[in-house]
Amino acid sequence: MFKNAYKGKKVLITGHTGFKGSWLSIWLRELGAEVVGYSLAPPSEPNNFNACKLKDKITHIDGDILDLDNLIEIFAKYKPAFVFHLAAQAIVRTSYREPKLTFDTNIGGTVNVLEAARRTPSVNVLINVTSDKCYENREWMWGYRENDPMGGHDPYSASKGGAELVFSAYQRSFFRRGSSGNRIVGAASVRAGNVLGGGDWGVDRLTTDCIRALSANQKIEIRNPKAIRPWQHVLEPLSGYLWLGSMLNESPESFSGAWNFGSSEQSHLTVGQIVEKILELWGSGAWMDTTLTGGASIHEARNLKLCCDKALAELNWHSTLGLEECLSYLVAWYKLFYQNEQKDMYDICAEQIDRYAERAKQQNLVWSF
Repeated sequence: MFKNAYKGKKVLITGHTGFKGSWLSIWLRELGAEVVGYSLAPPSEPNNFNACKLKDKITHIDGDILDLDNLIEIFAKYKPAFVFHLAAQAIVRTSYREPKLTFDTNIGGTVNVLEAARRTPSVNVLINVTSDKCYENREWMWGYRENDPMGGHDPYSASKGGAELVFSAYQRSFFRRGSSGNRIVGAASVRAGNVLGGGDWGVDRLTTDCIRALSANQKIEIRNPKAIRPWQHVLEPLSGYLWLGSMLNESPESFSGAWNFGSSEQSHLTVGQIVEKILELWGSGAWMDTTLTGGASIHEARNLKLCCDKALAELNWHSTLGLEECLSYLVAWYKLFYQNEQKDMYDICAEQIDRYAERAKQQNLVWSF
């Protein structure tokens, strides 16, 4: 897959103990990469990083992206060819409680990662992972394109918009032909919507709240059941990031810049509809609307979609799984986790990656061959 771009290559991932970062670490390891992870401790308990015993399978480094000196030392020591920057404060509601931490991590931390990459000659490809919430959300019914304005009502969204501006400045100033960096680096910033999948126990996340309640035989408490979100399995955007990374490695100037990797229009369902489908797959349970009883409310977007025409036209990438398949992957993973006394879920993740890649082959997506 991905033209064997990662086989035998040193790949550094920030935020590898997180949900998306752990899945990316597994996929890269399965592709034959030498994975180096730099991150704080896992953000929840339980978590996918520990469930898959990744500490014993990759090079794991405890580190904070706010520590620039340490970050530069790690880059210099391991000399990565590829860098995937995923470390972030990723929860909207947390950003209201700790806005400074959110801005420091998501903007200042991104500056540090870009600075470390700028100073490390071995880096050929840099993928900066932000969010669909980086866009100035006008509650449109159509998807945002890569050249739409950055913005953000809440601290989290604003911090992601700010991180995009930082990335753009570094990319144009240091990583392209004729820049003051004097070398070309394939550098891209990637944006995805709400992701779901096994191994996510983050706070204030819909599918996680569902699984926590169902596993404890409790009623699921839901806010804003009519809000529309773009849902996709975690492997969907990761396939886009990995495919883009391989293309940046071949032709850095052709593929650098901003990219959306969102879900299909059929996956834009309401919160209430998603919960009902999870209950059906789980085989039991119930939910209740706590919008009016859940305490002080915060601003949350009701409509937020991405236009992925650029990824389709230039990378021949599109989402692979229907929503029913996404949720079946999710529920199957958690059922195995709660039934498995040893709780080493690495092989389960690897099997789902293989299954996902086979679905992509059936649809003749070029990255899967």
